[in-house]
Amino acid sequence: MTYDVVVIGAGAAGLMCALTAGYAGRRVLVVDHASKAGKKILMSGGGRCNFTHLASGPANFYSENPAFCISALKRYRPEHFVELVDRHGVAYVEKTPGQLFCADSSKEILRVLLTECDWAGVEIRLKTAIEGVERCGEGMRLMTSLGPVDCGALVVASGGLSIPTMGATGLGYDIARQFGLAVTETRAALVPFTLTGHWKARAEALAGVSCEVAVTCRGKRYREPMLFTHRGLSGPAMLQISSVWQPGDTLSLDLLPGCDAFETLCRARRETPRRRLSSWLGEHLPKRLARALVEWHDDDGVLAECSNARLEAWAEVLQAWRIKPAGTEGWRTAEVTMGGVETRAVSSKDFSVQELPQLRFIGEVLDVTGELGGHNFQWAWASGVACGNAL
Repeated sequence: MTYDVVVIGAGAAGLMCALTAGYAGRRVLVVDHASKAGKKILMSGGGRCNFTHLASGPANFYSENPAFCISALKRYRPEHFVELVDRHGVAYVEKTPGQLFCADSSKEILRVLLTECDWAGVEIRLKTAIEGVERCGEGMRLMTSLGPVDCGALVVASGGLSIPTMGATGLGYDIARQFGLAVTETRAALVPFTLTGHWKARAEALAGVSCEVAVTCRGKRYREPMLFTHRGLSGPAMLQISSVWQPGDTLSLDLLPGCDAFETLCRARRETPRRRLSSWLGEHLPKRLARALVEWHDDDGVLAECSNARLEAWAEVLQAWRIKPAGTEGWRTAEVTMGGVETRAVSSKDFSVQELPQLRFIGEVLDVTGELGGHNFQWAWASGVACGNAL
């Protein structure tokens, strides 16, 4: 079997690259060991796929080579993908500013990609294992469970290590290393935190409680909802900060972002002196959390009896709550992989490997990781189109 292009990985980046190359007249084959294309697309966004962020740009990405993503993101912007889904009649909603989700189901995004692949003449082979890859003159050869496949260009879009139950493997990293490319350290990102000891017991007692917080770690600050779980802390705020958190780091939590807790407490003492602390806390926080804070600190006095020092201590509790996670839930629930194929040996224009232009890497397998909110999908679309147009 001989093709102009073979793409390893029937996910977001791989399908986008394949359909783009197909429309350019290339004979394209997509191979994947999974039984279904786009498994991660289908489960993303709680089954509704946060398929882009309208304000997505280079500042929303982490990489040891931060300039690498600029070119592709500028050439294929969020409005370009929105135009594609509009043409296919996909209904979507903007849940929070900039974050676009399918109104009904993630299946709609996968339908768009598979339909476009079909129109572009792309061949997709699932349940196909990759047994080896080698250079073959000016092209590449794959040894697969279907037999040998020759191609002019091989695109690796195999993703990262997150959510192994979806079929994630380290195949892309193995291929990179085989051809002399470095792979930066990989770790789970956009992932919930776990707690131990009394903090785990406290979180477990509050499981299901959510509140908006501002969380800070290593100079990064995110203001998003936080969710208590049976294992620890989750929700958008925790997923966002997990991308910069390192084992041993302490998180600083502001439970009343945008508010000066001490000043507000002093005003409440003047205006409602007979009010109890628990009543005031219950007005500003979820009631279960308010009750828990009072119990943890064994303090539910009347505001009139609270000294400035006591109110300052409460302000510290509310706006500089420091907690050291035991770890994260790891690959099992991580949405993305931090790190990956080192990008300095890869062209930011066409994603080809230096001195081996018939080999290319796109999407999550590269050391480019987006923040929560649709940025990682935008990187998949942008890198896939940039590569596909250059094949």
